[in-house]
Amino acid sequence: MIDRLDKEIDVLTRHLAVFVLVWQAEPIGIVELSDRTDLPHHKVRYSLRVLEEEDLIEPCSAGATTTDHAQQFVETLNDDLASVIDALDDMKISESAGL
Repeated sequence: MIDRLDKEIDVLTRHLAVFVLVWQAEPIGIVELSDRTDLPHHKVRYSLRVLEEEDLIEPCSAGATTTDHAQQFVETLNDDLASVIDALDDMKISESAGL
């Protein structure tokens, strides 16, 4: 059960790394993203597709660029992650639970 969560965290980490590079170096193409992240092209391509579906990036002739929604995403990301962390903390079973 926790293994699946770990895998999802790894994928989210990859998507965020790709997003940050696009944010910092736009426009940027798959080859450069792959080189700078040390990720295979197919994983970068998948992350770009996910980010595009979330309307955070869009393709252009020179690579990927961020959309108008990217700024709001950046502004709310830390609060959203904090909410997820709080929810995970609430799931912990205390040692005093008698298990």
